[in-house]
Amino acid sequence: QVQLVESGGGLVQAGGSLRLSCAASGRTFSSYSMAWFRQAPGKEREFVAAIRWNDGTTYYADSVKGRFTISRENAKNTVYLQMNSLKPEDTAVYYCAGRSYYSLSKYYSDSIYPYWGQGTQVTVSS
Repeated sequence: QVQLVESGGGLVQAGGSLRLSCAASGRTFSSYSMAWFRQAPGKEREFVAAIRWNDGTTYYADSVKGRFTISRENAKNTVYLQMNSLKPEDTAVYYCAGRSYYSLSKYYSDSIYPYWGQGTQVTVSS
């Protein structure tokens, strides 16, 4: 089992950048595929990015491709989401999620991930 804690959210102007972090407890973080999701007010939670546990393969939602980068640092039990060229429509609560030894065959589905953080708010002003 792993516990996830996000940080790094905040208020930023459009065009700015933020880096979110998700720190995981436990000794087996390197075996977890990790993902970021977000949920805007009045909307369903949506997939943002994912990174596979064994080879670092990444996946992105079309809406963030080229602007966001997911990465991980296993030595620090941390996954990151670097967000550049932020837009007001990126405003949401951002969550990290994880599943052990997962191939990411359905990386976009939030029901696949058993472990979730509490979320961090990102607000982009126009």
